Amino acid sequence: MTIYNSIRLLVTLAVSSLLASPVAHAVIAGESGSNFSLSASEGYISVADGGSIYTWGYSLDGSMQLPGPTLIVTEGTPVTVTLSNNLPVAAGNVSIVFMGQEVTASGGVSGALTNEAQNGGSVTYTFTPSKPGTYQYHSGTRSDLQVEMGLYGALVVRPAALPAGCAQAAYNHPGACFDREYLFQTSSIDYQLHVAVEAQSKGPGPIVLTDDAFNSSEYWLLNGRAGPDTMAGNGAELLPHQPYGSLARMHPGEKVLIRLVGSGRENHPFHTHGNHSRVIARDSNILLNGAGNLAGPTLYT
Repeated sequence: MTIYNSIRLLVTLAVSSLLASPVAHAVIAGESGSNFSLSASEGYISVADGGSIYTWGYSLDGSMQLPGPTLIVTEGTPVTVTLSNNLPVAAGNVSIVFMGQEVTASGGVSGALTNEAQNGGSVTYTFTPSKPGTYQYHSGTRSDLQVEMGLYGALVVRPAALPAGCAQAAYNHPGACFDREYLFQTSSIDYQLHVAVEAQSKGPGPIVLTDDAFNSSEYWLLNGRAGPDTMAGNGAELLPHQPYGSLARMHPGEKVLIRLVGSGRENHPFHTHGNHSRVIARDSNILLNGAGNLAGPTLYT
């Protein structure tokens, strides 16, 4: 399974009118710290046509969410993540791989990519982020199936130091300062595959899918929601398993950092209408020229 690259855009806005009323500077919804206890479990997400789709996901409280919690950590600070497997027995083992990180795994059983938690068991991962950026984490066990089922999330690594005179920055570089930031995670759902997995989820397992089980997607998600539910705020009561909204707000003249992560089997185009933007990093690598200035492409839609 291909996990698509993350891209970060720094957008300088030119908006014709002010918002009706001031709003607080946006912060990414997520969990800050250095020690996290996640569980993998089953549940259902809602889609705007009235449907309910069987899904797997990571969470902090045992109640499945899509995508998994956004983990916000700091460059150079050791991180520990303990994963418990609360999936149905038929799902088998589960794990997490943290893209771009040197990870040590302990407990669980050895798997193809990392140590895995057996049903009812746990595994612990430790790593120290060496550079800031926007990363993805996802299951390293039967990734073609488990990522499609919802076992993915985002990892945001903040810089240990900021440029002089800069209150917020994606990197310790004056060109990476921003006033507001938003995280957008794209994914899609193959509905018939989710139905097929649900039908086997109560059995003894393992879940067996035919060669033609993966078809085209029927739903395309932004932060785990299908439009127009994307417009609802964070923690919307009617979307208990999809806590992250996608509505971006800003004032004229502000610099907005967009952290964009692609999850799943399909590429998703992304652009901001009527605004000038610059790509400042790809795969969490800041794009600089030989003189140390931003060298990523500028965009306008």
